[in-house]
Amino acid sequence: MRRRLYEVTGRVLLYGCAGSTVVLLLLLIGYILFRGIGGISWRFLSTAESVINGTVGILPAIKNTVFVIVVSLIVVLPLGVGAAIYLTEYAQNKRFVAAIEFASETLAGIPSIIYALIGVIVFCTALKLQKTLLAGALTLVIMILPTILRSTQESLKTVPVSYREGALGLGSGKWHMIRTVVLPSSVDGIVTGCILAVGRVIGESAVLMYTAGMSMAMQSFSPDRLASASGATLTVALYHYAKENADFAVAFSIATILLVLTVIINFSAGFLGRKLKKGADL
Repeated sequence: MRRRLYEVTGRVLLYGCAGSTVVLLLLLIGYILFRGIGGISWRFLSTAESVINGTVGILPAIKNTVFVIVVSLIVVLPLGVGAAIYLTEYAQNKRFVAAIEFASETLAGIPSIIYALIGVIVFCTALKLQKTLLAGALTLVIMILPTILRSTQESLKTVPVSYREGALGLGSGKWHMIRTVVLPSSVDGIVTGCILAVGRVIGESAVLMYTAGMSMAMQSFSPDRLASASGATLTVALYHYAKENADFAVAFSIATILLVLTVIINFSAGFLGRKLKKGADL
């Protein structure tokens, strides 16, 4: 009787916690959409802020956000996935691997403001990139590298040893085995790491405020011009309108766009991961 009571109580508590989390999430999403969706229009998305023309637009922030995401992923994916492959498949020194894993876990927990200071010292000052979008993207690479590294490494560890032994037994080389057997089997974890990394890039503001600037001016669409330009991403623009201008209507509209953008990226990455996994199984 007592055991049955414990089981029922545990289930009630678990369902209550899960239900409370879902309700809070729905309330948060609903409130953001309620406050922000009415201010979104094509003019809002396709123009820049201009006091002279009396327009409030976030096209520069959208462009800057896309640039930062693309540059960050282009740099961090080869580094993170390559390091994970080396630590999992090639490294023989267990102490060295353990030290790297401890360091990456420690770096993943460092507050973003510390990364902002590192970015200012290393990229903006030492490398003389100044306060530009390129400096902000490179700083974000350092910040999200531990996430990519650890998620990829844990995914590689889930691939059964028999897969590796079978491929090697059939005459496959080490790298060929990794490329054709291990990586396709662990694509889900790699995609998950990418989703987490992109989510952190989209939601980051402190790093970009210090390294990329808060300019709301329209810049050229040329990648080389963007790399040398200073500009605000969507999260920095949200801070600008909410804190500096006290314009919470625009801030909630930007928050709605960020929410929709995050959902689109998550679903797209999940769909791509399933397709890659299905192709690997075939």
